[in-house]
Amino acid sequence: MATTMTHNGTLVEVRGLKKYFPITQGIIIQRKVDDVKAVDGLDFSIQRGETLGLVGESGCGKSTTGRTILQLYRPTEGEVFFEGKDLARLKGEELRRMRRHMQMIFQDPYASLNPRMTVGDIIGEPLEVHNIAKGKEKKEQVQELLQVVGLNPYFVNRYPHEFSGGQRQRIGIARALAVRPDFIVCDEPISALDVSIQAQIINLLEELQEKFHLTYLFIAHDLSVVRHISDRIAVMYLGKIVELTDRTALYQNPLHPYTKALLSAIPIPDPIIEEKRERIILTGDVPSPVHPPSGCRFHTRCPLAIDICKRVDPEFREVGAQHWVACHVV
Repeated sequence: MATTMTHNGTLVEVRGLKKYFPITQGIIIQRKVDDVKAVDGLDFSIQRGETLGLVGESGCGKSTTGRTILQLYRPTEGEVFFEGKDLARLKGEELRRMRRHMQMIFQDPYASLNPRMTVGDIIGEPLEVHNIAKGKEKKEQVQELLQVVGLNPYFVNRYPHEFSGGQRQRIGIARALAVRPDFIVCDEPISALDVSIQAQIINLLEELQEKFHLTYLFIAHDLSVVRHISDRIAVMYLGKIVELTDRTALYQNPLHPYTKALLSAIPIPDPIIEEKRERIILTGDVPSPVHPPSGCRFHTRCPLAIDICKRVDPEFREVGAQHWVACHVV
């Protein structure tokens, strides 16, 4: 289960975060005609030592949120405070120094490792970039990192194509750990892996969190996995967070109609309960992030939508103890 470590203060705080990608026309003279509103006004915080799960359908802006927090994408608007410093305002050397404290585990272990580099070079690169270790000391640290993630330390001279998907993801985790970060964005780290390997990687991430006192933003679309690893869960729809609370409250008392629909899609192993349970089937597709619906973005697919939902964007407000929802009907 997720760690029950005591949280001592906020590590990451996101305020009014927006990330728009411009759409341009023309070949020689390009002009902006519109924006893809991938992330459109997020407010949340992540406590030190906790795992915040971020869930939603494909294309809702989860991965963009993670990359914008780490400044891999520069935000269009808003603030990202990491240990009190606004990352959105940092540049150059100052930002580079902060990167030691924040790392990312990517979704695809086949695409995120350079095929021309050995495992030793891949894991050792961050150590050199941040002047942590060189030469013999670097090699020893790389071998130690391989052991930490459950791989043979003598694999340092092998290349990524010699490993299975699960082993490659372990290499990606070792690379993220190399600089001893405080915060790791796990961007769907198990979705490209076999089901039998997924549990191993989840257990490894939990062990590492406890051992190195890590804080995670865990992005996924599999709600059962998120329930297992997360302390709190944020549900995202079309660039906005619609519900945020701790995992027990979310699964026992979901309030937003979209959260209820997502949870109804999780199969229950008991056939008697499964038969009686009501599935909520959402009609239609996710609207375009270029021209999102007016008012509440979910109103075009919501079974509970009323007139105000079409006109007014609901406020993201606290309706219970640490339970936040953006919905007019709740």
